[in-house]
Amino acid sequence: MSRPDGLLYTATHEWVRFEGDLAVVGITAHAIEQLGDLAFVDLPVVGKRLAKGRAFGEIESTKAASELFAPLSGEVVEVHEDLAENLHRLSESPFDGGWLIKVRPSDPSERDRLLDRGAYEELLAQEEH
Repeated sequence: MSRPDGLLYTATHEWVRFEGDLAVVGITAHAIEQLGDLAFVDLPVVGKRLAKGRAFGEIESTKAASELFAPLSGEVVEVHEDLAENLHRLSESPFDGGWLIKVRPSDPSERDRLLDRGAYEELLAQEEH
C-alpha cells in the first residue's frame, strides 16, 4: 500500500499528519498488515496528556495485541469514537478514515524527530531483512 505525502512516521509504525496546530495520529498500513484481522482498539479519552514514546492505547487482532505509542507529547483533543465499532476503517483507509486521535502538541521540537517518508521506507526495508 502506498504511503501518502505529507505524513511523518515513528519507528513503531504510527503516522502523524499536521492540520494547523493539531496532529492527527494513526497507524500505518504496514502495522495493520502485520496485525492481521483487527478485533479491538482501546483509545484514550479527550483531555488525556500524552508523553512522546509512551503507550496511549492498544490494538488487538486475532493474532496479537500491540500497544499504540504517542508520536508526540500533548493533549488528546479528539478521539475517533466510532472506530471501535467500525474497525474495518483502519484496514480500508489507514491514512484517512482510519485515524485514531487528534493531539494538540506541547513540544513543537518533537516534530523534528519524526521520520519522513524516505526514512520510514528505509526502516521498513531494514525490518524485512
